Amino acid sequence: MTIVIENELLKVEIASSGAELRKVKHKKTELDYMWTGDKAYWGRVSPVLFPIVGRLKDDKYELNGKTYEMSQHGFLRDVIFEVAEQTSTAVTFVVESGGRFLDVYPYEFKALIHYKLKEDSLAVGWEIVNENNEEMYFSIGAHPAFNVPLAENETAADYTLYFTPAENQSVTEYELKDALIHEKGNANDINAIQIKDSLFEKDALIYSHIDSIKLASNLSNHGVEVRFANFPYVGIWSNYSKTEGKMAPFVCIEPWYGIADTFNTTGKLNEKFGINKLETGETFQAEYEVRFI
Repeated sequence: MTIVIENELLKVEIASSGAELRKVKHKKTELDYMWTGDKAYWGRVSPVLFPIVGRLKDDKYELNGKTYEMSQHGFLRDVIFEVAEQTSTAVTFVVESGGRFLDVYPYEFKALIHYKLKEDSLAVGWEIVNENNEEMYFSIGAHPAFNVPLAENETAADYTLYFTPAENQSVTEYELKDALIHEKGNANDINAIQIKDSLFEKDALIYSHIDSIKLASNLSNHGVEVRFANFPYVGIWSNYSKTEGKMAPFVCIEPWYGIADTFNTTGKLNEKFGINKLETGETFQAEYEVRFI
C-alpha cells in the first residue's frame, strides 16, 4: 500500500512496507528527488535502519549470555506498518513487535514513523517505545537516496556536498574496512566535497557531529538540504561499481543514532559503540528534515 501526502509544493509517496519514503516530486520544478529503487544499482529508496545501523562483526551480537544473528541494518525496513493517523499533509505509521522478532532481537517495542510536510520541506520523526520490564538497547538510522543528477543536462560531477558542523563539537571522520568502523581522525576543517565517481570507492563517508548537509547542483542550485542537529553520526554513500569504475546515479545522506561495529568490538550489545539505551516504558524520539530545493 502506498500513502500520498501533498501540499502546494510537494507530492510525497510512502510505502507501508518499512514505512519507506519512495517518491518526492516538486510541483513547480517537476523534479523527482528520490532514487527510483532500480535493483541494478540498489533496490531500496529510503529504508529505516533498526535495531542496528550498519553491520555487526560476523553478523552476530551477544546479550545476557546468548548469541543472536542479525544482518546489516536490522529488520524494520522489511516490516509492514499500519497507518495510525493521516491528514492531507502528514501521516504516522506504527508497528508493534508482538513477539515476532524475539529470535533475532529479544525485546518488545512499538515503533512510530511520522512524515509531515511544511512548504518545501519534509520532516521525518521516529518514536521507539520500550515495552519490556528491562532496559532496551538499540540503534536507529535513516538511509534516504537522492537522484544525482536531477536533470538530464547534468552529471554527478556537477554536484557538491556542503557541510555544517555542530558548534562547539569536534568532528571525527570514520572509515569502513570490511564493513567495520575504524576512526580515521579529526575533520573539523570539513566544508565542501565535490561529487566524483571515486568518492565512494572505499564505501561510505562517515562523520560525527554534523548538523546539516546540503547536496546541490553547481549549475542549477537544485538539490536537497538534510538537517539533523543533535544526531551523533551521519553517513554519505553511493553504490560503487569496481568493474565500471563508477558510482550509482544517487547519493544517500544518512543521519544515524548508531553506527556499525568497530573492528575491536566485544560483541556485547550493551557495550556496542554508539548504542542507545532506553529504560522501561520510556520513549526515544528524534527528527530530521529534508528541504527540496
